[in-house]
Amino acid sequence: MAPLGCQSGERGAHRRETGPSGVLFALLCVLCVFALSLSACAREAPTSGDVGVAELPAEARQTLALIHAGGPFPYRKDGATFGNFEKRLPERPRGYYREFTVPTPGSTDRGARRIVAGEGAGGDVRTSGEYYYTGDHYRTFRRIRQ
Repeated sequence: MAPLGCQSGERGAHRRETGPSGVLFALLCVLCVFALSLSACAREAPTSGDVGVAELPAEARQTLALIHAGGPFPYRKDGATFGNFEKRLPERPRGYYREFTVPTPGSTDRGARRIVAGEGAGGDVRTSGEYYYTGDHYRTFRRIRQ
């Protein structure tokens, strides 16, 4: 007697023929899994360690001093809300984080370097102690140790 579902009377493995639409569906499934894994990896490590103030570039130390002093800041966008849309920093309500430009020598624009400051418990970025440095335009962050 042939196994259930076998119509040829043969025993053993059975192969189902896959047409072009089946192959396309399988390829799309593989691509979706790959895309989802990349997305998960991007959120896995919000910060890549920490960095001491003395280890920061001189321009970042100057920007941090301006943040503590409340300005004046050289760029119009300094102090603007940082949205944290990629979720690379701890999740907080919108408006909690502010971004500040770290000048890049030789750059004709704002460059890629920033310090992102959290409001902290007191609601003031000047005194919160919650500061993150990015040298690659928000792809990675390092918490600044003070």
